[in-house]
Amino acid sequence: MNRRLKTWAGVLSLIATLSTGRAVATPEPRAVLELFVSQGCSACRPANQLMSEWVRDESLIVLSLPVTYWDYLGWKDTFADPIFTARQKGYAAARRDRKVYTPQMVINGVQSGIGSERKEILRSLDEATAIHATLPIPIRVAEENGLIIIDVASGFGEAGVWLLPVRRRSQVAIQRGENAGYTEAYTNIARGLYFLGSWSGQPARFQVPLEAVQTQDADSYVVLLQKEDGRPRHILGAAKGPDR
Repeated sequence: MNRRLKTWAGVLSLIATLSTGRAVATPEPRAVLELFVSQGCSACRPANQLMSEWVRDESLIVLSLPVTYWDYLGWKDTFADPIFTARQKGYAAARRDRKVYTPQMVINGVQSGIGSERKEILRSLDEATAIHATLPIPIRVAEENGLIIIDVASGFGEAGVWLLPVRRRSQVAIQRGENAGYTEAYTNIARGLYFLGSWSGQPARFQVPLEAVQTQDADSYVVLLQKEDGRPRHILGAAKGPDR
């Protein structure tokens, strides 16, 4: 998986220590939905509308990840980042189907489908949760003394811990390209993707400066625990930041 970190001048002083410390109880999510979209994609508009519905389900963590490869069509996506394009291609390589398009929904890092097809997404959600009603590894997130404190429970295997600053809602007036004249509403737009450290199956604590997620108009964040082998794989755990 691409571990390129964006630069937060002076704030990436991460602390990662084994811990069984106190954590804040939050609902355990059953699934993470990642929607790969572009402001230059007319087919994405129904998927963006569905995202505003999925986010109301407290058992789901939803993320919009804007990609760059449609920027040449006449409108450069104002949120797009090459790191999200690389993530989508990494998923396709891991699945070995090489399918990369918008709007594409990836569920728990494994299953993919058309993000505007409600029935298809619901069917994939049922399949993803058929064995486990929730993601298998609990994560607790708290904020204290200017720090984000992330506690990952014990389990089996190895995985990486990732932090995604998120803009919960935004509207963009699109002036050119396929969506010219439309104002698009976006939900939980990822504004970065930062690797915090590795998890070895033992309880672990990660502490990150709170200002690390106060970037590019982000007003919340999501933490992911994800298997990887140079490409993103299964998501084992996830948590949302407290609403502020």
